[in-house]
Amino acid sequence: MPTTASPLSPYPPLNVRVHTPRLSLMGATDELLERLLPVVRKGVATGPPWPFDDPMSLYEDGREREWSWLRSVWRGRGRVGPDLWRLYFVVVVDGEPVGMQDLTGADFALYGTVSTFSWLDPDLRGGGLGKEMRQAVLHLAFDGLGAREAGSDAFFDNHASNGVSQALGYAPNGVTWDTRRGEPAQIRQWRLTRERWAGRRRDDIELVAVRECLPVLGIDPPPAG
Repeated sequence: MPTTASPLSPYPPLNVRVHTPRLSLMGATDELLERLLPVVRKGVATGPPWPFDDPMSLYEDGREREWSWLRSVWRGRGRVGPDLWRLYFVVVVDGEPVGMQDLTGADFALYGTVSTFSWLDPDLRGGGLGKEMRQAVLHLAFDGLGAREAGSDAFFDNHASNGVSQALGYAPNGVTWDTRRGEPAQIRQWRLTRERWAGRRRDDIELVAVRECLPVLGIDPPPAG
């Protein structure tokens, strides 16, 4: 579902796009972030299960929530290198920004592992978009970046996220702890290997401008042709 093209940015990560029949993941430019502000403004975390205590501060009220969220994305975009990177994508459905899908790699050239993080407009949850977003970013990770495996985690009572991981072939990978609203809670961890992903690989997902982004992430581009 390609969207209207925007002028190319001199910064390659902002030009990366992933298109599926239902949605597009678009590099998180300031223009797209501003268009997504109304969703952040009305509240992403509106009730249990609460998400992580994240730097974006989804629990803040008023304009402080918007400022914290924007600062978190700006900081992350500015700290990208071979040892650690986080790619931020705005999820666009029918031309409208509705959420975010991020992809993170640490020492990717050595380990080939990635992890994902996402959120979606509460009004659109339950319709399969969360699964489609994850499939899109996994296609980028495995097909575009050459990842060996992908990890995901969610609190035990986040049945939607855990359900997506299970449906896409992730295997349970232990438990850990994190805090939400300052209180400890247990997290389920998941692991998806390249081989498991390849067995479910989709042929209707399009990647755009990925090759140009590889040097920024410290990934050697494959030979041309």
